[in-house]
Amino acid sequence: MTDPILYEASEGIVTLTINRPEQRNPISDPEVVEAVLAALDRLDTDREARVAVLTGAGSVFSSGGNIKAMGEAGGLSDSLPARTRLNYKQGIQRIPLAFERLEVPVIAAVNGPAVGAGCDLACMCDIRIASEAAWFAENFVTLGLMPGDGGAWLLPRVVGFSKACEMALTGGRVAAADALACGLVSRVVPADRLLEEARGLARRIAANPPHAVRMTKRLLWAGRSGRLDQHLETAAAMQALAHATADHREAVAAFLDKRPPTFVGA
Repeated sequence: MTDPILYEASEGIVTLTINRPEQRNPISDPEVVEAVLAALDRLDTDREARVAVLTGAGSVFSSGGNIKAMGEAGGLSDSLPARTRLNYKQGIQRIPLAFERLEVPVIAAVNGPAVGAGCDLACMCDIRIASEAAWFAENFVTLGLMPGDGGAWLLPRVVGFSKACEMALTGGRVAAADALACGLVSRVVPADRLLEEARGLARRIAANPPHAVRMTKRLLWAGRSGRLDQHLETAAAMQALAHATADHREAVAAFLDKRPPTFVGA
Protein backbone atom coordinates (compact mmCIF):
# COMPACT_ATOMS: atom_id res chain seq x y z
CA MET A 1 0.00 0.00 0.00
CA THR A 2 1.19 3.52 -0.78
CA ASP A 3 2.22 5.96 1.95
CA PRO A 4 -0.84 7.43 3.75
CA ILE A 5 0.74 10.90 3.70
CA LEU A 6 3.00 12.19 0.95
CA TYR A 7 5.70 14.67 2.00
CA GLU A 8 7.18 16.79 -0.78
CA ALA A 9 9.54 19.70 -0.13
CA SER A 10 10.69 22.41 -2.53
CA GLU A 11 12.26 25.80 -1.80
CA GLY A 12 11.04 25.94 1.78
CA ILE A 13 7.46 24.88 0.93
CA VAL A 14 6.31 21.42 2.04
CA THR A 15 3.25 19.85 0.41
CA LEU A 16 1.48 17.23 2.54
CA THR A 17 -1.06 15.08 0.69
CA ILE A 18 -3.51 12.70 2.37
CA ASN A 19 -3.06 9.73 0.09
CA ARG A 20 -6.02 7.39 0.50
CA PRO A 21 -8.22 8.54 -2.43
CA GLU A 22 -9.84 5.13 -2.88
CA GLN A 23 -11.21 5.48 0.68
CA ARG A 24 -11.95 9.22 0.37
CA ASN A 25 -8.94 10.12 2.53
CA PRO A 26 -10.14 9.20 6.04
CA ILE A 27 -7.84 10.26 8.87
CA SER A 28 -9.16 8.17 11.75
CA ASP A 29 -7.48 4.88 10.78
CA PRO A 30 -4.47 4.13 13.02
CA GLU A 31 -1.95 3.99 10.18
CA VAL A 32 -3.13 7.36 8.84
CA VAL A 33 -3.02 8.92 12.32
CA GLU A 34 0.56 7.74 12.76
CA ALA A 35 1.50 8.99 9.29
CA VAL A 36 0.00 12.43 9.96
CA LEU A 37 1.84 12.68 13.29
CA ALA A 38 5.12 11.59 11.70
CA ALA A 39 4.71 14.14 8.89
CA LEU A 40 3.96 16.98 11.34
CA ASP A 41 6.94 16.03 13.50
CA ARG A 42 9.18 15.94 10.44
CA LEU A 43 7.79 19.30 9.32
CA ASP A 44 8.36 20.96 12.67
CA THR A 45 11.98 19.78 12.88
CA ASP A 46 12.78 20.51 9.22
CA ARG A 47 15.05 23.57 9.35
CA GLU A 48 14.42 24.22 5.66
CA ALA A 49 10.62 24.19 5.96
CA ARG A 50 9.07 27.64 6.13
CA VAL A 51 5.43 26.84 5.32
CA ALA A 52 3.30 23.83 4.40
CA VAL A 53 0.31 23.14 2.15
CA LEU A 54 -2.06 20.32 3.16
CA THR A 55 -4.39 18.77 0.57
CA GLY A 56 -6.08 15.51 -0.34
CA ALA A 57 -5.33 13.13 -3.21
CA GLY A 58 -8.10 12.70 -5.75
CA SER A 59 -11.38 14.61 -5.56
CA VAL A 60 -11.86 14.61 -1.75
CA PHE A 61 -9.98 16.58 0.89
CA SER A 62 -10.92 14.19 3.71
CA SER A 63 -13.99 12.19 4.64
CA GLY A 64 -12.87 12.25 8.28
CA GLY A 65 -13.83 9.01 9.96
CA ASN A 66 -13.91 5.64 8.26
CA ILE A 67 -17.67 4.95 8.20
CA LYS A 68 -17.18 1.55 6.61
CA ALA A 69 -15.11 0.52 9.63
CA MET A 70 -17.86 1.86 11.91
CA GLY A 71 -20.41 -0.33 10.12
CA GLU A 72 -18.22 -3.34 10.71
CA ALA A 73 -18.10 -2.56 14.45
CA GLY A 74 -14.51 -1.46 14.08
CA GLY A 75 -12.74 1.85 13.87
CA LEU A 76 -12.48 3.79 17.11
CA SER A 77 -15.43 2.07 18.75
CA ASP A 78 -14.98 -0.82 21.19
CA SER A 79 -17.47 -2.96 23.08
CA LEU A 80 -16.00 -1.53 26.27
CA PRO A 81 -16.58 2.27 26.44
CA ALA A 82 -13.39 2.78 28.47
CA ARG A 83 -11.38 1.34 25.57
CA THR A 84 -13.24 3.54 23.08
CA ARG A 85 -12.17 6.55 25.17
CA LEU A 86 -8.55 5.42 25.00
CA ASN A 87 -8.84 4.81 21.25
CA TYR A 88 -9.73 8.49 20.82
CA LYS A 89 -7.10 9.80 23.25
CA GLN A 90 -4.33 7.60 21.85
CA GLY A 91 -5.49 7.96 18.25
CA ILE A 92 -7.13 10.83 16.40
CA GLN A 93 -7.03 13.27 19.34
CA ARG A 94 -3.25 13.37 19.04
CA ILE A 95 -3.61 15.14 15.68
CA PRO A 96 -5.08 18.48 16.91
CA LEU A 97 -2.53 18.52 19.73
CA ALA A 98 0.26 18.05 17.17
CA PHE A 99 -1.13 20.92 15.08
CA GLU A 100 -1.28 23.12 18.19
CA ARG A 101 2.43 22.43 18.89
CA LEU A 102 3.44 22.95 15.27
CA GLU A 103 5.35 26.17 14.59
CA VAL A 104 5.36 25.98 10.78
CA PRO A 105 2.27 27.65 9.26
CA VAL A 106 -0.04 25.29 7.35
CA ILE A 107 -2.36 26.24 4.50
CA ALA A 108 -5.24 23.83 3.87
CA ALA A 109 -5.87 23.55 0.12
CA VAL A 110 -9.36 22.05 0.33
CA ASN A 111 -9.80 20.37 -3.03
CA GLY A 112 -13.15 18.68 -2.35
CA PRO A 113 -15.48 17.57 0.44
CA ALA A 114 -14.14 18.09 3.99
CA VAL A 115 -16.49 16.09 6.16
CA GLY A 116 -16.62 15.49 9.92
CA ALA A 117 -13.05 15.07 11.12
CA GLY A 118 -12.00 16.23 7.65
CA CYS A 119 -13.71 19.57 8.29
CA ASP A 120 -12.00 19.70 11.68
CA LEU A 121 -8.66 18.88 10.04
CA ALA A 122 -9.05 21.94 7.83
CA CYS A 123 -9.81 24.00 10.95
CA MET A 124 -6.57 22.77 12.53
CA CYS A 125 -4.68 24.57 9.76
CA ASP A 126 -3.84 28.26 9.97
CA ILE A 127 -5.26 29.30 6.59
CA ARG A 128 -7.87 27.60 4.41
CA ILE A 129 -8.29 28.01 0.65
CA ALA A 130 -11.13 26.14 -1.05
CA SER A 131 -11.71 24.89 -4.55
CA GLU A 132 -15.08 25.78 -6.04
CA ALA A 133 -15.77 22.02 -5.85
CA ALA A 134 -15.19 21.92 -2.08
CA TRP A 135 -17.85 21.71 0.58
CA PHE A 136 -17.76 21.30 4.35
CA ALA A 137 -19.89 19.42 6.86
CA GLU A 138 -19.61 19.07 10.63
CA ASN A 139 -21.87 16.03 10.31
CA PHE A 140 -21.15 13.99 13.46
CA VAL A 141 -24.69 14.46 14.78
CA THR A 142 -26.19 12.81 11.69
CA LEU A 143 -24.31 9.65 12.70
CA GLY A 144 -25.47 9.87 16.30
CA LEU A 145 -22.07 11.18 17.40
CA MET A 146 -20.40 14.46 18.31
CA PRO A 147 -17.01 15.91 17.38
CA GLY A 148 -14.56 13.69 19.21
CA ASP A 149 -11.43 15.13 17.63
CA GLY A 150 -11.57 18.71 18.90
CA GLY A 151 -14.04 20.11 16.39
CA ALA A 152 -16.28 21.65 19.05
CA TRP A 153 -13.25 23.63 20.27
CA LEU A 154 -11.87 24.50 16.83
CA LEU A 155 -14.96 25.39 14.79
CA PRO A 156 -16.33 28.22 17.00
CA ARG A 157 -12.90 29.85 16.93
CA VAL A 158 -12.95 29.78 13.12
CA VAL A 159 -16.54 30.72 12.22
CA GLY A 160 -17.96 32.06 15.49
CA PHE A 161 -20.26 30.38 18.00
CA SER A 162 -23.59 30.80 16.19
CA LYS A 163 -22.40 29.45 12.83
CA ALA A 164 -20.52 26.62 14.55
CA CYS A 165 -23.71 25.63 16.37
CA GLU A 166 -25.66 25.71 13.11
CA MET A 167 -23.10 23.49 11.40
CA ALA A 168 -22.67 21.05 14.28
CA LEU A 169 -26.34 20.73 15.27
CA THR A 170 -27.72 20.31 11.74
CA GLY A 171 -24.79 18.43 10.23
CA GLY A 172 -25.62 20.16 6.94
CA ARG A 173 -23.35 20.98 4.06
CA VAL A 174 -21.67 24.35 3.65
CA ALA A 175 -20.80 25.13 0.05
CA ALA A 176 -17.52 26.83 -0.81
CA ALA A 177 -19.16 30.23 -1.38
CA ASP A 178 -20.92 30.05 2.00
CA ALA A 179 -17.67 28.93 3.64
CA LEU A 180 -16.07 32.09 2.31
CA ALA A 181 -18.93 34.24 3.59
CA CYS A 182 -18.67 32.88 7.16
CA GLY A 183 -14.86 32.97 7.31
CA LEU A 184 -14.34 29.22 7.23
CA VAL A 185 -12.04 29.84 4.25
CA SER A 186 -10.21 32.99 3.18
CA ARG A 187 -10.66 32.51 -0.55
CA VAL A 188 -12.35 30.28 -3.14
CA VAL A 189 -10.62 29.56 -6.43
CA PRO A 190 -11.24 27.41 -9.53
CA ALA A 191 -10.34 23.77 -8.98
CA ASP A 192 -7.55 23.80 -11.54
CA ARG A 193 -5.86 26.74 -9.79
CA LEU A 194 -6.15 25.57 -6.17
CA LEU A 195 -2.60 24.33 -5.59
CA GLU A 196 -1.18 27.21 -7.63
CA GLU A 197 -3.01 29.72 -5.41
CA ALA A 198 -2.06 27.89 -2.22
CA ARG A 199 1.60 27.70 -3.19
CA GLY A 200 1.56 31.35 -4.25
CA LEU A 201 0.38 32.29 -0.77
CA ALA A 202 2.95 29.89 0.69
CA ARG A 203 5.72 31.65 -1.23
CA ARG A 204 4.63 35.00 0.22
CA ILE A 205 4.87 33.55 3.73
CA ALA A 206 8.17 31.79 2.98
CA ALA A 207 9.67 35.09 1.81
CA ASN A 208 9.56 36.43 5.38
CA PRO A 209 12.12 35.75 8.15
CA PRO A 210 11.43 32.14 9.23
CA HIS A 211 12.00 32.67 12.96
CA ALA A 212 9.62 35.64 12.97
CA VAL A 213 7.02 33.61 11.06
CA ARG A 214 7.18 30.70 13.51
CA MET A 215 6.99 32.94 16.57
CA THR A 216 4.12 34.96 15.08
CA LYS A 217 2.19 31.75 14.55
CA ARG A 218 2.83 30.75 18.16
CA LEU A 219 1.51 34.10 19.39
CA LEU A 220 -1.61 33.83 17.24
CA TRP A 221 -2.40 30.38 18.62
CA ALA A 222 -1.65 31.47 22.18
CA GLY A 223 -4.06 34.36 21.71
CA ARG A 224 -6.96 31.95 21.16
CA SER A 225 -7.08 31.21 24.86
CA GLY A 226 -5.35 32.71 27.86
CA ARG A 227 -5.14 36.09 29.55
CA LEU A 228 -3.90 39.28 27.93
CA ASP A 229 -1.16 39.78 30.53
CA GLN A 230 0.19 36.28 29.86
CA HIS A 231 0.02 36.91 26.13
CA LEU A 232 1.94 40.17 26.41
CA GLU A 233 4.62 38.51 28.55
CA THR A 234 5.11 35.84 25.87
CA ALA A 235 5.09 38.48 23.13
CA ALA A 236 7.81 40.47 24.88
CA ALA A 237 10.01 37.38 25.26
CA MET A 238 9.58 36.42 21.61
CA GLN A 239 10.18 40.00 20.50
CA ALA A 240 13.45 39.99 22.42
CA LEU A 241 14.51 36.87 20.52
CA ALA A 242 13.46 38.39 17.19
CA HIS A 243 15.41 41.61 17.80
CA ALA A 244 18.57 39.53 18.19
CA THR A 245 18.29 37.79 14.81
CA ALA A 246 20.37 38.60 11.75
CA ASP A 247 17.18 38.54 9.68
CA HIS A 248 15.78 41.46 11.70
CA ARG A 249 18.96 43.46 11.10
CA GLU A 250 18.81 42.56 7.40
CA ALA A 251 15.16 43.65 7.20
CA VAL A 252 15.95 47.05 8.70
CA ALA A 253 19.04 47.52 6.52
CA ALA A 254 17.15 46.55 3.37
CA PHE A 255 14.36 48.98 4.21
CA LEU A 256 16.83 51.83 4.73
CA ASP A 257 18.81 50.90 1.60
CA LYS A 258 15.57 50.60 -0.44
CA ARG A 259 16.47 47.08 -1.65
CA PRO A 260 14.84 43.64 -1.38
CA PRO A 261 15.90 41.78 1.78
CA THR A 262 17.53 38.35 1.86
CA PHE A 263 16.50 36.20 4.80
CA VAL A 264 18.49 33.11 5.74
CA GLY A 265 16.93 32.09 9.01
CA ALA A 266 19.73 33.39 11.21
